[in-house]
Amino acid sequence: MTEMVEGLVPKEIVKELDKYIIGQNNAKRMVAIALRNRWRRQRLSDDLRDEVLPKNIMRRGPTGVGKTEISRRLAKLAKAPFLKIEASKFTEVGYVGRDVESMIRDLVELSVNMVKAEHYEKVREKAAKQAEERIMDLLLPPPAMKPPPGIFTEGRGEAVTHEFPESYEHTREKLRQQLAEGKLNSRFVELEVKDKTLPIGVISNIGMEDLEINLREMFGGLLPGKKKKVRMKVPEALKTITQEEAQKLIDMDEVTRDAIAKVEQSGIIFLDEIDKIASRERGAGPDVSREGVQRDLLPIVEGSTVSTKYGVVKTDHILFIAAGAFHVSKPSDLIPELQGRFPIRVELESLVKEDFIRILTEPKNALIKQYIALLETEGVKLDFSDDAIEEIASITVSVNERAENIGARRLFTILEKLLDEISFNAPDSKEKEFKIDSNYVREKLAGIIKDEDLTRYIL
Repeated sequence: MTEMVEGLVPKEIVKELDKYIIGQNNAKRMVAIALRNRWRRQRLSDDLRDEVLPKNIMRRGPTGVGKTEISRRLAKLAKAPFLKIEASKFTEVGYVGRDVESMIRDLVELSVNMVKAEHYEKVREKAAKQAEERIMDLLLPPPAMKPPPGIFTEGRGEAVTHEFPESYEHTREKLRQQLAEGKLNSRFVELEVKDKTLPIGVISNIGMEDLEINLREMFGGLLPGKKKKVRMKVPEALKTITQEEAQKLIDMDEVTRDAIAKVEQSGIIFLDEIDKIASRERGAGPDVSREGVQRDLLPIVEGSTVSTKYGVVKTDHILFIAAGAFHVSKPSDLIPELQGRFPIRVELESLVKEDFIRILTEPKNALIKQYIALLETEGVKLDFSDDAIEEIASITVSVNERAENIGARRLFTILEKLLDEISFNAPDSKEKEFKIDSNYVREKLAGIIKDEDLTRYIL
């Protein structure tokens, strides 16, 4: 596990989650314990470590209450590969859709990118220096090298040292200084880059994306690497060359090994909309397909090996967190084998007025803070009073009760409607300070408050 998680006990994990998610303490406690158990498992003896399986979590609760956000923040905190995917995207083999193993391949791809970024940071400085030298060669091509006077040893099999003229070295250093000061940013250089265009075309369709990627990579490896000349400005060329040099310095075999280990030991998959594949009644009809999806998911959650382009991945210790609203169905409608693979059940609570007030103001990424910061870029200052925030929360609760209950996501709609005029006129508005109080809120949202036909305002 990462250094950050090494020092975090469950209470500290919950405290970190509290910075972004309001309420849902039970759900936070469960994921904190799950994360800490991974840390504990790493300290077991080899024979016992493989026997300890992750305790997968099933969450039930309405939309917009934090089911996804808790998982996403947890993965970010753990610096673990994280994939969110809707279970309804998977279907049985033969039906239109994606096969269940594709989520493991996607997770590995994310992990490879994460590890590659970590390795890039280690070699960035060296790559930047090498890129600078290549840019210097493009700006000032080296003259024909001549051996120092009086040395004629080429025919004897001895090494010959060459020297550049002193004037060339002086000019090169002068250019290097100008490059560092940004004085060459408007100059163009001609750079050779790999031509990624392949002489084949694969028609992509739903469920064909993995096939297309694999074919392109296969033919890309068989065909000789073509290069084309591109004219670009110095800063862009420097960035491109730095990436090329870093790629040469990074050991991709090591990256692949680390990435697969990261997936197997700390990967997290968030299976959303699990209720959409729960079948209420057994028998013929569309529910057969739903049950088929569950049976396809079972071996992956249970623990199996999946072939990816980077190698074989074991799914035994990946943490699966499933979630759904379960308005129509219930967790017990899932097939018993799949239910058994999610032993921890958490019920998420619906949001009340006090929760909305806290969501608007407390988290690090609180919506009120976001809108204030956005409009500050135009020189517009917003000042929300306490009674305004309370009124926004009340209206949000009211709309959620009268229309579809979409939880905290409703706040986005309400605030956009509230600040619509200020946002539109901000660039050329003479008035630069706005006091948002309860009267202003009621005035701007009067249509939503009074009109029973909310479809005119809320999608």
